[in-house]
Amino acid sequence: MSYAMIYPGQGSQVVGMGRDIFDAFAVARDVFFRADEALGFALSKVIFEGPEEELKRTAITQPALLTTSIALQTALEEVLGAPPAPAYLAGHSLGEYTALVAGGALSFEDGVRLVHLRGTLMQEAVPEGEGAMAAILGLDGETVARVCEEAAPAGECQPANFNCPGQVVISGKTDFVESAMALAKERGAKRAVPLNVSAPFHSSLMRPVADKLLAAFDRCTWSAPAVPVVSNAWARPVSEVQEIQRALFDQTFMPVLWDDSVNVMADRGVDTFFEVGPGTVLSGLVRKCRKGLLVQACGTHDEVVALADRLKEMM
Repeated sequence: MSYAMIYPGQGSQVVGMGRDIFDAFAVARDVFFRADEALGFALSKVIFEGPEEELKRTAITQPALLTTSIALQTALEEVLGAPPAPAYLAGHSLGEYTALVAGGALSFEDGVRLVHLRGTLMQEAVPEGEGAMAAILGLDGETVARVCEEAAPAGECQPANFNCPGQVVISGKTDFVESAMALAKERGAKRAVPLNVSAPFHSSLMRPVADKLLAAFDRCTWSAPAVPVVSNAWARPVSEVQEIQRALFDQTFMPVLWDDSVNVMADRGVDTFFEVGPGTVLSGLVRKCRKGLLVQACGTHDEVVALADRLKEMM
């Protein structure tokens, strides 16, 4: 078995996530405490107690998910001791930063501060109501791209996530996203669903955010990751610091190529994907990207124990 660890992005958060591993593992508690100290406020209190509206704020959601996923990863490593190394790490959007922390490219403290800044900048980039995202279901990626070009010839709306066959998310200025949704239905989409998000992520409207993040990268300490990380924007493994930073820069305003990323890993021999973080969103997408791939979620105490048992069989 060749496996990859994958980490979820926004939308997987839920109040109370990670509380059971906080209670069960001292190493997990330390991760949450380190996040609070790095950010200068009680992130862990919002994660465990809410309110939900506060956790859903992009500037809070991003460090909350990274922290919870790394706490789960740390608990898993505590149980295993020295687990067999994955072939690749990958994450969806925000999850790419989690993958880089898990792989040692960034310290946890640098990572949690960086995604807090990322979320803040994304939230502030576009006034509320001026940007939107929508999921287009039942059309292939090329057709969705053509729909966006037709509805928004100057690039005001574009594909944001190629999640799996038949599921593409679009993003951009609200009026143009709505026009693209209507056009997609005319072209045979089963559904065009507006998403409850606070900003048009992975669109050209996020380009100013990318420039500011690039400057922030200089304030972090970077290393080559212990395991190659598959880039969202490029759908290929990156391992050198300069290309990691460039891939993160591009990812901010370019689409997440999740379908291609999963297939790149599968083409290179990965047959099993372990989703480390709350929820099972990525597990569901992986199953749709290619038939026959094995997936297992690791988002609770019991799932940490179950995954540890499975990995011990490989040792």
